[in-house]
Amino acid sequence: MSVLIVTSVGDLVVDLHTDQCPRTTYNFLKLCKMKYYNGCLFHKVAKDFVAQTGDPTGTGAGGNSVYKFLHGDQARFFNDEIHPELRHSKIGTVAMASAGKNRNASQFYITLRDDVEYLDDKHTVFGVVAEGEGLDTLTKINESYVDADGRPFKDIRIKHTYVLYDPDDDPAELAELVPPNSPIGKPIDEIAEERLEDTWVPLDETVDPAQLEEMIRSKEAHTNAMILASIGDIPDAEVKPPDNVLFVCQLNPVTQDEDLYTIFSRFGTVTSAETIRDYKTGDSLCYAFVEFEAKEACERAHRDMNNCLIDDRRIQVDFSQSVSKLWRQFRQGTRNASKDGCFKGHAPDYQARDLDKGFEKKNKDRDYVLKDENTQRGGSNRRSYDLVFDEDGASAGNKQDRRNGDRRKAQKLGDWRSEVPHKRDRDRNNREKLHTSKEGGRRRDDHISYDRSSDRSYSRRNNRDYSGKQQSKSRRRDDF
Repeated sequence: MSVLIVTSVGDLVVDLHTDQCPRTTYNFLKLCKMKYYNGCLFHKVAKDFVAQTGDPTGTGAGGNSVYKFLHGDQARFFNDEIHPELRHSKIGTVAMASAGKNRNASQFYITLRDDVEYLDDKHTVFGVVAEGEGLDTLTKINESYVDADGRPFKDIRIKHTYVLYDPDDDPAELAELVPPNSPIGKPIDEIAEERLEDTWVPLDETVDPAQLEEMIRSKEAHTNAMILASIGDIPDAEVKPPDNVLFVCQLNPVTQDEDLYTIFSRFGTVTSAETIRDYKTGDSLCYAFVEFEAKEACERAHRDMNNCLIDDRRIQVDFSQSVSKLWRQFRQGTRNASKDGCFKGHAPDYQARDLDKGFEKKNKDRDYVLKDENTQRGGSNRRSYDLVFDEDGASAGNKQDRRNGDRRKAQKLGDWRSEVPHKRDRDRNNREKLHTSKEGGRRRDDHISYDRSSDRSYSRRNNRDYSGKQQSKSRRRDDF
């Protein structure tokens, strides 16, 4: 007796040991007839060990035996059928994955190498994969990429099961459980995390190698463009260089713009021919950009002028990849204005030039004069600025009065700042006063008393002199 198992990576033909394990093989054959295994995942693959499947939930914790469907929930599990002669001695051995002793249901595993003695006398061995295509399928399963839990990143499923020969008759209850058509897709009870579907095929298996290489180059170019746009080297990741500009290199330093204009004009109308020069010395950097009016003229010049001789130099001509002249339109918002609006305006239908016009209109009626009051009036090094507004609509007299008032305010501010000493000056004055008061207090008191006594003596002398002068004056009047 044997069963054909069709998987997403190949077919497996399992020969069953019906004589040694009748209960286990009966369970397996009837579940295959019920299409119970259709869509089941290989939910655990241990490299060079085993591949486990048979759980409709895809978690490794589910599964029911056929006896549950025939006799009820109490018959979900059935007993082991372990025999000493049935060993895990060769690759492709099929055995039951039980939840414990005498707890077999629907899950089973297939060994992926020879001599897995560790599992002997622990699980019921009930079949073996026939040699041939089945071993190639096991090799593919063994080489699959899995996560830390052994779950393949790309789903490996049982697509269909076909019973090639069954010696036992089917019970009457089983006829109601067998579907008319073989189910396709995931089991209804599957709750496992979604992974790459088993129908997913890598691009290298579906497209031409040249086309695949072109796709890889395109993705790499887009990634590089995103990086350049993020660091500010190009205005936008989707920007493309103009198709009517040529890049000309290996020029002779004596070649001028006029020479290039004359030479390339025979292919069509040249709108500009510019030799790039050093911004300090003005010397030619030996490369230039030539812009044509028409794309066709640019293509003809590229075809005919490459590797030509100009001023004893063999030049190289290629299509320009520079987008430096496209910065202006991105800065003005002309590209994004039709979509999401200008960055500065934060609203659709706004453009940078409209905002600039509004800003100029808003400030058109004001003139600003920035003055350094302290510097003009001989103040300290601390700079103070005054902002004066002049309006065009005001009269000349009002303007003059306003200027005078501003000057008076600034003068008062400057005087007040000149009168108030700096904090460091105030600290120095306070220290000098304190030092003087401690050391020369008595001397200052003596000096003050001396001055007072001298003032009294001086006042007495002045009084005597004044009285003597008055007496002399009165005598002269009497004589007359």
